[in-house]
Amino acid sequence: MKTDKKIIVKSLKAAFPHTVPILAGFLFLGMTYGIYMNVSGFSFVYPMLMSMTIFAGSMEFVTVNLLLGTFNPLQALMMTVMINARHLFYGLSLLDKYKDTSFFKPYLIFGMCDESFSINCSVEVPEGTDKKWFYFFVTILNQSYWVAGSTLGGLFGSFINFDTTGIDFVMTAMFVVIFLEQWLKEKTHVCSVAGLGISALSLLIFGAEDFIIPAMIGLLAVLTLIRKPLEKGGKLI
Repeated sequence: MKTDKKIIVKSLKAAFPHTVPILAGFLFLGMTYGIYMNVSGFSFVYPMLMSMTIFAGSMEFVTVNLLLGTFNPLQALMMTVMINARHLFYGLSLLDKYKDTSFFKPYLIFGMCDESFSINCSVEVPEGTDKKWFYFFVTILNQSYWVAGSTLGGLFGSFINFDTTGIDFVMTAMFVVIFLEQWLKEKTHVCSVAGLGISALSLLIFGAEDFIIPAMIGLLAVLTLIRKPLEKGGKLI
């Protein structure tokens, strides 16, 4: 059954405002990546194609060194798994939301990034829109911002000479805003408090370089244990 064009357009209009903060962050970070590729000796085609096919910001930066170093596919595989292991937990969190997305699902899985996950996981799809199209537009808009930024950086990187130190803080600020919005929408703050507490504890134990995966494992375990009380509407916090 085909979706009405008006609903598709309405879904796009509903999704776009949620991606505006990502637009600002991805253009800057994408350009930083493109500039990095440029100064490393690669043409703009490399960051453009890599953003289209890899679409994993941290891994794309690491790939620069992999391309310049000795060919070692096993090392590349292990590094990719380690850097993007958090996506395993993202996928588990979105099983219910993505279960009825039909032919959109392969792209939604491929295009999942931290920012798209944050939006699709927390936002309530507006009435009068189609859930599948809404998730699709959030995902493809975010990827298009990254592709555009990295391509522009690759094209004009040699002409940019100002200091861009600290520009990546844009993304940190964006996640703080998303967290605060989610906090205000929650009836109970148990999930947010658990996330803060377990992340802080993991940071203290494992350090800044290695705390993400232990924190996510801990969160998954805790939320699994308290899932039934939460679903029944119990106010733990």
